[in-house]
Amino acid sequence: MSENDPVTSAQKRIVSVLFIAQSFFSASSIAAFTLSPIISSTLSGTDSWVGLPNTLTLLGRAGFALPLGIMMDRFGRRLALSSGYSMAIVGSIISVLAITSGNFLIFLLGALFLGMARSAGDQSRYVGAEVFTLSRRAKVIGIVVSAGTVGAIFGPLLVPLSTSWITRIGLPESSGPFIVSSILMVYATGAVFFFLRPDPKELGQDIADHEAAQNLESIDNLTAERRPLREIFAAPMVQLAILAMVLGFFVMAFLMVITPLHMDRAAHGTSAISAVIMAHTLGMFGLSWLTGGLIDRFGRIPMILAGTAILGLSCILAPLSLQVPILGLALFLLGLGWNFCYVSGSSLLSDALAAQERGRAQGASEALVAIGAGLASLSVGLVFAQGGYLLVSIIALILTLLLGFLTYWLVRKDRRLVGTLAES
Repeated sequence: MSENDPVTSAQKRIVSVLFIAQSFFSASSIAAFTLSPIISSTLSGTDSWVGLPNTLTLLGRAGFALPLGIMMDRFGRRLALSSGYSMAIVGSIISVLAITSGNFLIFLLGALFLGMARSAGDQSRYVGAEVFTLSRRAKVIGIVVSAGTVGAIFGPLLVPLSTSWITRIGLPESSGPFIVSSILMVYATGAVFFFLRPDPKELGQDIADHEAAQNLESIDNLTAERRPLREIFAAPMVQLAILAMVLGFFVMAFLMVITPLHMDRAAHGTSAISAVIMAHTLGMFGLSWLTGGLIDRFGRIPMILAGTAILGLSCILAPLSLQVPILGLALFLLGLGWNFCYVSGSSLLSDALAAQERGRAQGASEALVAIGAGLASLSVGLVFAQGGYLLVSIIALILTLLLGFLTYWLVRKDRRLVGTLAES
């Protein structure tokens, strides 16, 4: 199968199901996240722990990522993804119970289950990529990631609607987004379980075998046996892929998590906060359909560097004004810079793995990404309490510059990487 070969009905169906499920998941996640820092401050009684629920979400994602990857290799993509998505239903219900009872510890438990579901949502992009040849993988990853656009549009809109509706039946208004979240995730889980056929694992292996038989540029031609994780992660291409995702996610989470509280302290209402979060999530997902094509056209490294530059601009712009348009633009750029780094890093990692290595290696890499983002969420509340939004932005800018330096260093370390990517 070459780049000019027609896309089969099975490939179209798999990508469509993943896109639909990810759309429900992204809307669910964004609706639940929008009020989470404010709920955390209220339930815990302090601003210092506002990032803790998001930290637990990301740690749940980290802890479940490798087991989910192993499940994918053993039981197939369909059962593993639907099991992961079902964790969001459990997490949303627990969060509602926490809010109604005023218990911060139970709210953290709900966040942990929501993070486990996040593992499924994040790894679905690799599931889509594996059923296509190397030359199309970045574009497919971009398409699956672009499903977040649905969440970017409808997730924030669900917040005022659900809070208004839920008060009419006598429940706390902040529980509304979590009730809506549980309903959306029933649809996402059902879509994957019933319609993700044939299992992408089987089709992905067929694609890998075909590439190897045609002697196409593929890691399967170089790797006869499944490599240990230590050997996989020693490769400069894999290191660069993971760094792009880890540091890009860290910077994005560090600045994004605290922005709703920053706006709340400046007397902005729920609608203004939702508008800024909508702009941010549009930046994260809205252009993903284009990002993948640009990555396939211009290469992984140039797009990682472009993402780094955009992240840096966002960090400079964000603390300059409390006006909603300025904050919205800064958070849009923050999301766009993350998108470039995330899709480029994901494509780079997918290129570097043989078919028999994908589940566990991608799961392990997702665990590292989640740990980094979890550390960002855990520390940002403390940084905000000490130095405000300006200090948060400065630290994010420093880490962005570090990503640019490490990209340059890894390319210089192994010049073969440049030639490989120039052809991709």
